Amino acid sequence: MFISALIFGLLGSFHCIGMCGPIAFMLPVDRTNKAKQVLQIVSYHLGRLFTYSLIGLLFGLLGKGFYFFGFQQQLSIIVGVLMILVILLPKTFQKYNFSKSINRLVMKVKSALGKELKKRGNDTFFTIGFLNGFLPCGLVYMAVFGALATTNSFSGSLYMFIFGLGTIPLMTTVVYVGNFANGLVRKRIQQIIPFVVVFIGVLFVLRGLGLGIPYVSPVPVSDLATSVEGCH
Repeated sequence: MFISALIFGLLGSFHCIGMCGPIAFMLPVDRTNKAKQVLQIVSYHLGRLFTYSLIGLLFGLLGKGFYFFGFQQQLSIIVGVLMILVILLPKTFQKYNFSKSINRLVMKVKSALGKELKKRGNDTFFTIGFLNGFLPCGLVYMAVFGALATTNSFSGSLYMFIFGLGTIPLMTTVVYVGNFANGLVRKRIQQIIPFVVVFIGVLFVLRGLGLGIPYVSPVPVSDLATSVEGCH
């Protein structure tokens, strides 16, 4: 399951470059001192990872509640189906633009980002990364679905942390060379992403069904316990 987080991060960074790319390119890094520049970029990424981990912790905690009440398998199926439907019925979900309901908060985040991008303090880059992590993004939403399907807050946090790790290679490249990906490359990646999301959605559904397939659809722990008791 955590592999799906890494895949989301790697491919999602191409999708999200339209939102976060300009921010990464505008980072006020010290381009005269390589060592300092690396530390500043690392600090920026740590800020994003912290935000993603925090979001994952909250949704993982929510997922733990479903697990506690015995709805973990059903939740995994629901999450998988939602991932698939978002791709197959995009216009339906576009009607419910969740970012509109928190538009004021997003505007405040963008305003704070604008102010931080003008600074060069030691904590500036971590703050920029921290705020950057709250900007709305479709692939982040998909990763949040994955965090929700985990069994506890730690797993949810780890899921989003791995997602963030997957975004680092491309986002670091943007800092150094700007928007390097030409239109054709980005178009190809955009075409691949829906298939990957559907594939991962199917994996979540299979995981929820508990078909006894190792690593893909393991038997629920409760069912294993029941079968062991039946053997006595």
